[in-house]
Amino acid sequence: MNSISIIFSKYQGTGNDFIMIDDRTAQFPVSQPFIELLCHRRFGIGADGLILLRNVEGFDFQMIYFNADGREGSMCGNGGRCTVRFAQDLGIFEENTNFLAVDGVHKAAACEDEIFLNMSNVSGSLLDGDDYFLNTGSPHYVTFVEDIEDTDVVGIGEQIRYGDSYRPQGGTNVNFVQVLDPQSIYVRTYERGVEDETYSCGTGVTACALMAYQRLDMAEPINVKTKGGSLRVSFLAHSDGSFDSIYLIGPAVKVFDGVFRVED
Repeated sequence: MNSISIIFSKYQGTGNDFIMIDDRTAQFPVSQPFIELLCHRRFGIGADGLILLRNVEGFDFQMIYFNADGREGSMCGNGGRCTVRFAQDLGIFEENTNFLAVDGVHKAAACEDEIFLNMSNVSGSLLDGDDYFLNTGSPHYVTFVEDIEDTDVVGIGEQIRYGDSYRPQGGTNVNFVQVLDPQSIYVRTYERGVEDETYSCGTGVTACALMAYQRLDMAEPINVKTKGGSLRVSFLAHSDGSFDSIYLIGPAVKVFDGVFRVED
């Protein structure tokens, strides 16, 4: 009987959890069913996604992100912060880093309790009725609600995610925002690829903070509450509706190390 052993670490960023693989030797057996198995919360390790850390010329490392369904995904903000902490724990850099992800180059600073992750620039947003659509490295639909705890995040999220407006472009993540005070919002997100509500979504939090500024003229940095903890988003806004110097700020924590053995 043949077997394969996968050495991994588990990290979480405000409850968004990831299987981290040091794949600098490029030996990880990438396949959609295998990654889906590893992410399964009953039959595998369990996670919202799996991330490979690889070598790439000209950068400290490359982040390759897979959704829980085993398919390679777009940018993941919480996953990015976790990858930065993972790389720091591996001794790849000390405090500041420059790495490559699917949406391009990212800078980050790793402090003792927080990771400051520079997100992709945002060219603007589109109105969808009273709601918004924008891309922060991943596509996001943003809607403001009065009572977020009473909102059917999964039911409504599924309808929008699979709706005729967004299905042709691969669907969208769906975010619900409640204003808490003049500088704070509460965000809940239905994530495509996970196909459920997650405890937090970094690119979604970023999208919601930018739209809170655009809609309500909130001062940055904007504090964001999620089911998994608190984040902050800082940025520079421009008169044409674009944003740059966007930073997603929050914790990234190792949960445990392990070995997953699969036998044929």
